[in-house]
Amino acid sequence: MSEIIIKLFIAAILAGTPLLFGTVGEILTEKSGNLNLGVEGMMFMGGVVGLAGSYYYEQLVINPVGWVSITIAIICAFLCGAFGAFIYGVLTISFHANQNVTGLALTIFGTGFGNFFGEVMGNASGASYVAVSATTKLAFSKGISGLSAIPVVGPLLFSYNVMVYLAIAIAVIMSWILSHTRVGLNLRAVGENPATADATGINVTRYKYISTCMGGGICALGGLYIVMVTCSGVWVNNCISGYGWLALALVIFATWSPLRAMICALVFGVLSVMRLYVPLGIPMQIYDIFPYIATVIVLVAVSFKKNRENQPPASLGNAFFREER
Repeated sequence: MSEIIIKLFIAAILAGTPLLFGTVGEILTEKSGNLNLGVEGMMFMGGVVGLAGSYYYEQLVINPVGWVSITIAIICAFLCGAFGAFIYGVLTISFHANQNVTGLALTIFGTGFGNFFGEVMGNASGASYVAVSATTKLAFSKGISGLSAIPVVGPLLFSYNVMVYLAIAIAVIMSWILSHTRVGLNLRAVGENPATADATGINVTRYKYISTCMGGGICALGGLYIVMVTCSGVWVNNCISGYGWLALALVIFATWSPLRAMICALVFGVLSVMRLYVPLGIPMQIYDIFPYIATVIVLVAVSFKKNRENQPPASLGNAFFREER
């Protein structure tokens, strides 16, 4: 029984990591008052461009190095997601376009972008799909050598790939920045009342652009994780499969807290892999809808909480007109 629980816990963390990337990235964006519904699109963009970075690096060198391939993939994915968020920022921050419509457009664009260039790379490679080498696959999947062999503690803490530890580190660092630094305080002020923040000398536009672009880059890493870890370095059309929308729901579930986002991602990870470890004698399709049922329940439950701590930033979704303050 304990062995099954350990395996379920490990599988849940692996399954919840892309959700953690998407949730933390969107939390950073929303803390500035921007509601970016384009998480799914940025995950698609990050996944295909990160895969392309590793793939073409391997084509250019004779003996590819695993950690170099990982680094290139992460940088490419982050920059592509940040670029998608920058486009969103130009339209919503500078031109005051409707944030909901712009975010949905980014999702549609990013989905098409990922599927199109995924097929282009596959056709160019002479096969029906594009895949990275065994070296890169191993680098993306292996845990911490030596420590992972420790009984019980090793598998629970040290058997994960580098992307899992990166997601946790980003969540912890972001939580500390938001709660204990002047930059975090300024960002929260911008999200709550940009007019007041501007009156105190805070550059509202700069904070909105930086947080939105960095948040988009972090979301894109979730797409990279799905492609490189879940799909084993092979591009599969529509591989993101709704993870971006789940991440948006988890932002509310976590009440805009990066630390709580880790717990929420773990819970949804458990729901995603339950069918493999907890046989209930029900059709597999029912297992597949568990995360979405939980999403509806969470959204309803959170809506009943009226305390200020659990509410979104006051200016979320509203354009800031500096001349009107």
